[in-house]
Amino acid sequence: MIAVTGATGHLGQLVIDALLKKVPASEIVAAVRTPAKAKALAAKGVQVREADYSRPETLTKAFEGVDRVLLISGNEVGQRVPQHRAVIDAAKAAGVRLLAYTSLLRADTTPLLLAPEHVATEQYLQGSGLPFALLRNGWYFENQTAALAFALQHGALVGASGEGRVAAASRADYAAAAAEVLTSSGHENQIYELAGDTSYSRAELAAEVSKQTGKTIPYRDLPEGEYAKILAGFLPAEIAGVLANCETLTKDGALDDDTHTLSKLIGRPTTSLSEAVKAALAAPPAPNH
Repeated sequence: MIAVTGATGHLGQLVIDALLKKVPASEIVAAVRTPAKAKALAAKGVQVREADYSRPETLTKAFEGVDRVLLISGNEVGQRVPQHRAVIDAAKAAGVRLLAYTSLLRADTTPLLLAPEHVATEQYLQGSGLPFALLRNGWYFENQTAALAFALQHGALVGASGEGRVAAASRADYAAAAAEVLTSSGHENQIYELAGDTSYSRAELAAEVSKQTGKTIPYRDLPEGEYAKILAGFLPAEIAGVLANCETLTKDGALDDDTHTLSKLIGRPTTSLSEAVKAALAAPPAPNH
């Protein structure tokens, strides 16, 4: 049996969908903080179990009878290390035979501010005695294409990455990799550096948006602090600062990669820039909050 934590999140739902193409729904556990939000998963025949990273007693029950676990990193920056440790402890107590963790591209060497919590989790997992697989995910296309509506509204794509290049892939690509690791053999104690096949710059992203919309959308490069202020208009200030820092470090290759490990693992090319832009432009606008 396979358990996926954070199964109602963006990545988690895609992992469940990918697993359903490989194993019966009855062999999948959606481990979620709020089971009431997982009705759509339950309707697919997936087992829904409560699993709150901050309440270890729920984790113990969630992993009963489970052989493999995908620990999708939490979104509470600053709290993730103790939360992840609780998941790892519960998985070990349940006799899980493989725990895969969604980490960060080159987590142990990258200067990205997102790295320390991932490194601490990796180290704890590696020292736990549990067989593990580290899925070091690179940048998601969605991290950047989510801003296309804003770019079209204001007539420009903004960022702070200069000519830096990003080897992004779609969430669905990373989900496919997780499903492959969870359903096939030979992944114990492996580290996978995962990223898109072809890198691109922000200017190239803007050019692709211009091409597909017929509108001239230039790229405007901003100082990190100014870009962080823009992000803070719709994100918590701390998260905005971290993402702006990621943008700046792109100039030094922090989000670039040419190993093609992801496409080799999933057995197909990763999503292209043009495909990602097309999907983003076709998506319905996000609801106002």
